[in-house]
Amino acid sequence: MGIIDFHCDTLMRLYDLITTGNHKENLWQNEGHIDLKRLIESGNLAQFFACFLWFEGKPVKESFYQDALAMCELLKSEIAEHSEAAALAGNYREYLKNKENGKFSAFLTVEEGGILENKLERLNELAENGVRIITLTWNYENCLGFPNVGLKYQNRGLKPFGFEALERMDELGIVVDVSHLSDAGFEDVFRHGKRPFIATHSNARSVCMHERNLTDDMIRKLAEKGGVTGLNLGGAFLREDGKSTVEAMLRHIRHIMSVGGSEVICLGTDFDGVEDLLEIEGCHQMDKLVSAMEHNGFTGSEIEGICYRNAEKFMKNYWGE
Repeated sequence: MGIIDFHCDTLMRLYDLITTGNHKENLWQNEGHIDLKRLIESGNLAQFFACFLWFEGKPVKESFYQDALAMCELLKSEIAEHSEAAALAGNYREYLKNKENGKFSAFLTVEEGGILENKLERLNELAENGVRIITLTWNYENCLGFPNVGLKYQNRGLKPFGFEALERMDELGIVVDVSHLSDAGFEDVFRHGKRPFIATHSNARSVCMHERNLTDDMIRKLAEKGGVTGLNLGGAFLREDGKSTVEAMLRHIRHIMSVGGSEVICLGTDFDGVEDLLEIEGCHQMDKLVSAMEHNGFTGSEIEGICYRNAEKFMKNYWGE
């Protein structure tokens, strides 16, 4: 079964290792949750790699923005070394070309819009570097808006620069990602954004009360705008006790489908960004989720939708053919 995963933190993990002198691991093969070798051997179609900035401590380069650009170059250089099997993609057309040529597609994203630092021109540079999704916030207030940390910013929406960035991202074809964003910020994106948007790695708050998960109202609004949400495999987002089980994944999938329809749910594993994985320990084990869906009443069409067809439809609707 083909898999498209909208979110992982593998680039951050590798960047941390490389910049601290550990060159034993690379994107082709490593000890994390994701590497190209396992992705390709498992039949994965595309992986969205996040340039994730912690905003904790000091940047490796002169700024976190420069670190993000360095992560972009890291992905490009690693993919270039395996051009016979993988290629970068920046839109649906390029993804389809790679798929037709039997190549795995790698997309670039940014997690932590604070790296813009009120400089709208940086969006242009990020777009030129291949970035196609930006998660507006991580766990800190930034120039764009507020995160949903403990719900303390729940009612605080986008800042003035956040609205400017939203408009410019729509123009540039950079997808707005609302995972981590405050509830009020989500509402601002829904009301003022002109294009579909995404929650790359968020589950259902009605199933597991975590502030990073989506309310039923959010799921419906996301679907109304033609957006999708990617199932997060982290235990904290699946169950109150923090255990990452396939059974809990199925409960979230069923609930999200019942609220927003079968086309709103995709995959956003958060691999290499979560540590509490139990039953699925990496990209090479996603067949466990597929098998569980097959044995628990999901139709073939629904399974294909969740694994890759809903993601393909979103990309086609957003970027066109």
